Amino acid sequence: MNPDTLTLREVCCQANRRLPATGLVDLTFGNVSVLHPSRELFAIKPSGVPYADLRPEDIVVISLATGQLVEGRLRPSSDTPTHRQLYLAFPTAGAVVHTHSRRAVAFAQAARPIPCLGTTHADYFRGPVPVTRHLTPREIAGDYEEATGQVIVERFQNLDPEAVPAVLVRGHGPFAWGPNADKAVENAQALEIVAGLALDTLSLDPAASPIPDELLQRHHSRKHGPGATYGQ
Repeated sequence: MNPDTLTLREVCCQANRRLPATGLVDLTFGNVSVLHPSRELFAIKPSGVPYADLRPEDIVVISLATGQLVEGRLRPSSDTPTHRQLYLAFPTAGAVVHTHSRRAVAFAQAARPIPCLGTTHADYFRGPVPVTRHLTPREIAGDYEEATGQVIVERFQNLDPEAVPAVLVRGHGPFAWGPNADKAVENAQALEIVAGLALDTLSLDPAASPIPDELLQRHHSRKHGPGATYGQ
């Protein structure tokens, strides 16, 4: 392996191998990609390889500029074009996680954003987690995975991807991202947690309202931005 991409492939492999322990994936339904510091390449899980069998040499490396395979002997994840669109559009994203985590998928299938009903949600997402529109028949028949990335980017035209580092693709499932692999996986975990809390809350009270914006902003700002006070 190229020494310049060896660490990238190792980090990507480790992040993917973590997914089963998080409870976010069933079978091989999920993948993590990691962007090279140069922002010229990214590494991603190969398609259909069981997490337990994954090794750094199995990870594939993709050109961000062209989407073409640069290194690797296996086929990249079918979601690779979606990941690429997110890196091209979100300049602070250093890693992307896609799963079919069950509660988040439930919201995606219902075409409902995840409302911010409490401070647990506000700690990670500054507002509801949005859901995309359906892809058109032409988008589905064409470069489907690239179009999936494009509808995510379209949904974030008036949203801050740092403040809300996750999305639900309508009828499909969640994508989350972060500045590095650890944070992206953490955001994917947080997304599933808040989806579960929202489902439980709405089952108890279908008319439950989002928390006041002042409380949302206060909790989010405690953990994010220059005035953050949470942690060491």
